[in-house]
Amino acid sequence: MNPSTNPPLLLDGVTLTYPDGEGRLTALDGVSLSVAAGTVTACAGPSGSGKSSLLAVAATLVAPEVGRVVVAGTDTGALSPAAKAALRRDRVGIVFQQPNLLPALTALEQLQVMAHLAGHGPRRTRERALEALAAVGLDGQAHRRPHQLSGGQRQRINIARALMNDPAVLLVDEPTSALDHERGAAVLDLLLTLTRERGTATVLVTHDRAHLDRMDAVVTMTDGRLSAPRAHAR
Repeated sequence: MNPSTNPPLLLDGVTLTYPDGEGRLTALDGVSLSVAAGTVTACAGPSGSGKSSLLAVAATLVAPEVGRVVVAGTDTGALSPAAKAALRRDRVGIVFQQPNLLPALTALEQLQVMAHLAGHGPRRTRERALEALAAVGLDGQAHRRPHQLSGGQRQRINIARALMNDPAVLLVDEPTSALDHERGAAVLDLLLTLTRERGTATVLVTHDRAHLDRMDAVVTMTDGRLSAPRAHAR
């Protein structure tokens, strides 16, 4: 790992434990990971291996007991809860496993909420939302509500929502778990394309090993320990 390269996402010697009866359960054990701009690092591994904990720490939702988490050049260890929330809003995009869209809102409105939280005015909010929908191939679906969209389209809105505020870091949790193979492959195509176009540092947690060879790097989580990244030639 070379700190001088200033990767948008850097985890350095991170350890995280949780209470477990009278002892502690180790979720992350000395994890280090560096993700460069414009690249996708896939994190594979069995359920319970620590993948979700990795995303939570990278998103600054959970603070590790040991180690550093640096997001977009900011060491998050000394940040207040309010400062971490602002960092997540402005510099981190999170694509959840389930889109969790608000049923009463249109595709456009789902995204406008995100831009509004970032303090953008109504006109610019609408412009950014329309641009984001176009980027994920849904410019013709702006006024449809979630029940009028397919599973793949809802996941695309989920991705567009995460990208609304031009994050430096994109964290993606099992984006294809509820999709068939064809729609899942299309969503991964989209994530790869947007990562390169927008220069995000993307971490993608997945159980699906069918597409790992398309990622820039692959790491495997086992009992809270992360393997060295396996880079793929481009």
